Amino acid sequence: MMSLAHIFIFVADVQPPPHAEGRGALPFIELAYLLAAVLFIYGLKWLASPTTARRGNFTSSLGMLIAVLATLFLQKFDYRLILLGIVIGAGVGAWMARAVKMTSMPQMVGLLNGFGGGASLLVAAAEWYRYYHAPDLTIRVDTAISVYASTLIGAVTLSGSIVAAGKLQEFISGRPILFKGQHIVNAIIALGILGGSVYMIATGPDLNVFIALNVLALLLGILITIPIGGADMPVIVCLLNSYSGIAASATGFVIGNHGLIITGALVGASGIILTQIMCKAMNRSLANVLFGGVGATVAGPAGAAAGAKTGTVREITAEDSAALMAYAQVVVVVPGYGMAVAQAQHQVRELADLLEKRGVDVKFGIHPVAGRMPGHMNVLLAEANVAYDKLSDMDAINPQLERTDVVLVVGANDVVNPAARTNASSPLYGMPIIEVDKAKNVIFMKRSLNPGFAGVDNELFYNEKTHMLFGDAKASLTKVVAEVKQVG
Repeated sequence: MMSLAHIFIFVADVQPPPHAEGRGALPFIELAYLLAAVLFIYGLKWLASPTTARRGNFTSSLGMLIAVLATLFLQKFDYRLILLGIVIGAGVGAWMARAVKMTSMPQMVGLLNGFGGGASLLVAAAEWYRYYHAPDLTIRVDTAISVYASTLIGAVTLSGSIVAAGKLQEFISGRPILFKGQHIVNAIIALGILGGSVYMIATGPDLNVFIALNVLALLLGILITIPIGGADMPVIVCLLNSYSGIAASATGFVIGNHGLIITGALVGASGIILTQIMCKAMNRSLANVLFGGVGATVAGPAGAAAGAKTGTVREITAEDSAALMAYAQVVVVVPGYGMAVAQAQHQVRELADLLEKRGVDVKFGIHPVAGRMPGHMNVLLAEANVAYDKLSDMDAINPQLERTDVVLVVGANDVVNPAARTNASSPLYGMPIIEVDKAKNVIFMKRSLNPGFAGVDNELFYNEKTHMLFGDAKASLTKVVAEVKQVG
């Protein structure tokens, strides 16, 4: 949605535009932007609850439509370009909506963040180019700062989001990619960007310097994203979303568009708040997420200190799993990224329905950073028509686990690792987890004993209460569902 507004504003801006200070002079245009801002705020409020989420989405979309129409009314524009943009954008959007699976939604969100940053980059660069080719126009210091902030943050967001999407799609390794002196290189690039921006503010637009700065910004976006491990993707997706909003708001200052300023500020602020919530859920600082390299391969003694453990692994069959859950009173399902990869959410819902028909109380425990984007598990379970009131967050489900007969862990790993409580040398130590080891029995569905994205072994595998059901989650659940139907 943010990208669409950017593109419309860009198209309207190429005819040659009046000076930025002269825009928005019509009172009803500003009133339209104010109305759009109110609709955005109410939309965000309603998106906070599943019962009002559709209303919130419609309300926010209506606000964006009003903002776009108000912008187009400001000046003359080429209808052919507008229609061409609508046809191309709507076609690509419709294809993505139908073709992209729910399990690939994190990648989709990452790319949309990048599109927002790229749109900001193009709009601000077009405005900079206008000043560059009009020596009679003097770019003011505040406008110059806004231009460089918009283009540089937009470039970082674009390249960083593409890398994040590549990691989520596994085109790029999900492990942190580190090299010696990485932070020093990043600092030098950032200082070079800052220095070049100050130089052009002092001396005026320089095409070669401007191109170099944007190339460096694109490189910086790559370098600050590749050290992020897969388990930290919810945080980086939130942060890149915030970046796209900040870039948009800066672009609003560049072209004097109040609607874009407000919209970008809302996106930037909400992204930062959500980033903080994600960091709190992992008991880690944002600096640790960005620079800690958590998830890099751990070897030798360090690996042992980080939580590697040997012990007896108790396997269980689908038949025994079905019997254990069918005769239980309370079963809690804890989904993770493995469920998303296997696309097993429908089998999870079918199993829950069968158990409930037998009188079993089935609940779902959702960790805030399970999956690869905020709310990933909630979205997948909603797609499978799991009632929202059956989903409990970590703080709500943990007190109930000691009275739970069976916890079924479907593809989760680090978010249930007891090392977060017991092993001070583990990189997970201090991270709030779903304390499934306190339940009477644990059935752990996983392909193998490989560690999670944090790169440490899971002590829960060797717990005497744990029974490992190895294999693809969808295939294993299909077998368990068939066995539950056979239980007398």
